[in-house]
Amino acid sequence: MRKTTLLLCAAGFLAGANAHAQQPIKIGFISTFSGPSGQLGQELLDGFKLGLKSSGGKLGGRSVEIIQGDDQAKPDVGRQLADKMVESDRVQIVTGITFSNVMLAVAKPVLDAGAFVFSINAGPSQYAGKQCNARYFNSAFQNDTLPEAMGLYLSNKAKRVYLMAPNYPAGKDYLTGFKRTFKGEVAGEVYTAFGQLDYAAEISQLRSVKPDAVFFFYPGGMGINFVKQYAQAGLANIIKLYGPSFSLDQTVLPGMGEAAVGAFASTFWTEDFDNPVSKMFTADFEAAYGRLPSPYAANAFDGARLLNAALASIDGKIEDKAAFQKALEAVTFDSLRGKFKFNTNHYPIQDAYLAEIVKDGKGRPVMKRGELIKADLADFHVSDCAMKPAQ
Repeated sequence: MRKTTLLLCAAGFLAGANAHAQQPIKIGFISTFSGPSGQLGQELLDGFKLGLKSSGGKLGGRSVEIIQGDDQAKPDVGRQLADKMVESDRVQIVTGITFSNVMLAVAKPVLDAGAFVFSINAGPSQYAGKQCNARYFNSAFQNDTLPEAMGLYLSNKAKRVYLMAPNYPAGKDYLTGFKRTFKGEVAGEVYTAFGQLDYAAEISQLRSVKPDAVFFFYPGGMGINFVKQYAQAGLANIIKLYGPSFSLDQTVLPGMGEAAVGAFASTFWTEDFDNPVSKMFTADFEAAYGRLPSPYAANAFDGARLLNAALASIDGKIEDKAAFQKALEAVTFDSLRGKFKFNTNHYPIQDAYLAEIVKDGKGRPVMKRGELIKADLADFHVSDCAMKPAQ
């Protein structure tokens, strides 16, 4: 009788394991799909889906169910979506978040519920430092890093730089990062309302200061309007614009058109990156969606492939959270960015480049990769993270 009981228990265990293997991995994809910045969420989702397609639509050999939600760039809406996804939908990973203020509202309840936060975009400084968490990973960037790279570059090019960004967590991170490495004088530091689309007053004020250069961070519709109004004011050829790639990439360049040509960006990836994975991604993205990809899409594509590589190393067993954490920390995969690895705070270490906005052979504005600004760029906040790697 005892032997029979043991056999039944073993059979039940195997059946449970097989059931896990058959169930899809559930991913909550919360992003901004509406309003002036709605294209950013679509760019992230399109890149992520293309990354999934490259692994046969599976992660670690298991099918995937994506539950999508529009946070409308509002932290309270993002929080509501996250609560539903972890409580009712039982998602195991939350990803896709565009803006850092939404991430700061979403991450804690998701982590408290036992799920993983896997950011393919938003990179708030808080989770890189003292709030780092074993189940929080960012495969894209930490907000400070690209501004830090541009600060390094402009230290040898300009004496006085004027700074502009929206008044929200990422805007503050970006300007803080720039000031950390820039050795010259900050000629002005202006924070505008999040979502503002008219910059006439700010551009007039900027003109009166007469800086050597302007460093700005305005993603989405904010960036399109700012750059076009800046050019219309006759300043584009007088005071050069510099920004992170997210101010000057394919999510905004088609809308900016000629106004963006001649500006410069710090970036981890450009459309002309010369490696096999990047070439495949750029060609496949344009074929699938009829447009050139941006670093948003590139990071999302890489993120899906990274998840697949980590899960494949543990046979797709995402239910073993310690094993999944360890697999992510040690992951190796072919990144379209070339080199990639996680730092001890679960944020990336990667190379930063300068790019110039030029026209390609079809007359489209694109980012053309230039010099390497900084190899193996790690974020500033990692020393504040006391987290230990998985054992």
